[in-house]
Amino acid sequence: MDNRDEIRDFLATRRARITPQQAGLAPGVRRRVPGLRREEVAVLAGVSTDWYTRLEKGHISGVSEDVLDAVARALQLDEAERAHLFDLARAASSRPRTGRRVVQVRPGLQRMLDAMTDAPALIRNGRMDLLAVNRLGRAMYWPVYQRQGTSGPVNIARFQFLDPAGPAFYPNWDLAADTTVALLRTEAGRDPFNADLAQLIGELSTRSDDFRTRWARHDVRLHHMGSKTFHHPAVGDLTLDYESMDLHADPGLNLTVYTAAPDTPAHDALRLLASWAATLDAAADATGTRSSRLPHEGPAGQG
Repeated sequence: MDNRDEIRDFLATRRARITPQQAGLAPGVRRRVPGLRREEVAVLAGVSTDWYTRLEKGHISGVSEDVLDAVARALQLDEAERAHLFDLARAASSRPRTGRRVVQVRPGLQRMLDAMTDAPALIRNGRMDLLAVNRLGRAMYWPVYQRQGTSGPVNIARFQFLDPAGPAFYPNWDLAADTTVALLRTEAGRDPFNADLAQLIGELSTRSDDFRTRWARHDVRLHHMGSKTFHHPAVGDLTLDYESMDLHADPGLNLTVYTAAPDTPAHDALRLLASWAATLDAAADATGTRSSRLPHEGPAGQG
């Protein structure tokens, strides 16, 4: 895979957002481009203009970590952007892997999820497929499962951008959409030979103007902790804290757990969600309409 276009666009968009004043340079006159010029980045990074120009054209294979660090400092890259630059450099020097990789969530991971009875928890892959959830996680993402079914892993990005129900589920839809696209862009840099990821990005780019606009920004991010707001059709708004971590024993998988502080409206809403889930399951069992029951743990999926 030739990722020179990706390298060029990423570096160019990072350069365009920094003003000379932010970089500690004189503003000058007759600036024909937004942000810094290539020669200014070269000076800040301590390399020649010709060398940096080649780098921004995508010739990054074999570049040392020290030089990449210098470019990252010159462009004032944050932690996620610096990691993305290094991912792009590794991809430029690696051989493509062929075939599609099938991801199976280990039974031990599902047991771990099921042991978390008071907090929604899920395991996803880099393309935002929900591969496994616990009971509260299934209840929280019930609208997504209802719209996409249970024959395969449901996909958060596809729901957000292609399903009319997406904006209702995410009250802060713009922020949620920005986050999802940045996570997909980060994953594309980390795993550029993932055919399933490329297929999803192509589908979303073709069918969603909102996705295509965000994708062109080349924003990336790391997803460790924060808060999210959901609007659940049964319990209303849920503003929850989350902790997210990569599963190093299972490369490509990520665990996210949502919690709420005691004696808060969010904590009460989680208890209501658990009660609603139990009622839904009991009613489905009583009538024999298992299709109305909350979906079971996420099936194996392609990553």
